[in-house]
Amino acid sequence: MPSLQESKIAFIGGGNMASAIIGGLLTQGIPKQNIAVAEPWDVNRNKMAALGVRATASNAEASSDADLVIISVKPQVTETVCKELATVWSERNELPVVVSIAAGITLDSLKGWLRTNSGRVAHVVRVMPNTPALLGQGASGVFASAEVTEQEKELVNALLGSVSQVTEWVDKEELLDVVTGLSGSGPAYFFNMVEHLVSSAVALGLPQEQASRLATQTCLGAGKMLVESPDSPAQLRKNVTSPNGTTYAALQTFEKLGFESMVNQAVTAATNRAAEMGKQ
Repeated sequence: MPSLQESKIAFIGGGNMASAIIGGLLTQGIPKQNIAVAEPWDVNRNKMAALGVRATASNAEASSDADLVIISVKPQVTETVCKELATVWSERNELPVVVSIAAGITLDSLKGWLRTNSGRVAHVVRVMPNTPALLGQGASGVFASAEVTEQEKELVNALLGSVSQVTEWVDKEELLDVVTGLSGSGPAYFFNMVEHLVSSAVALGLPQEQASRLATQTCLGAGKMLVESPDSPAQLRKNVTSPNGTTYAALQTFEKLGFESMVNQAVTAATNRAAEMGKQ
């Protein structure tokens, strides 16, 4: 198994997440000629070509000699794409490692669709990334089929390290649904919180632009403290909460309105929906 620097990498689908990972790989010095992208839409394909990587409309062409293949298409077309790849790879001596970021598609489904005419199946890894990967600040949950070797896991770690600050391997596939409810959908929870912080401040008289700048920087600063401080989130909260002070008044309101229950229900709803998508 070659290192990431030496590997030929193919992306099936050239959307935002593929673009983010490719940008991260190029930043790490991965040779452009080692990266291929199969993308049917002219606009996206041209964007990929502008990065200097090989861009084609053909899944077969992009993946024919790849060591690592990233399936980054929409869930509803994943089956068609995988079956096409299995047919193309039937004549290959060695099958690539496949990384799927198609939401909700289970390993059993992927392995069934990727089975070649000779009965061989590529080693498959499922990844749940999130949108901060577009800025190189992603968090990814990962689960591998039993056949995936430690060396192959290291290759996937190196791949995800180009866009993710945190990569967590879970030991049960269903835990990827929890990762989806936590970090996969999580950025939207923070966006929604900031959205309402801004509207509340505006309703109380603060200009929109000032409220937006203050709220977004507060979110960024708090996130940086969470990452860099040795203290737990609970302790950080206590550190800024003076008895009977302003923060205390706000947190008491959260408690009275059932904030903890609301968050629990939201994460559970997203987790359950991820599981439903996998079954469908």
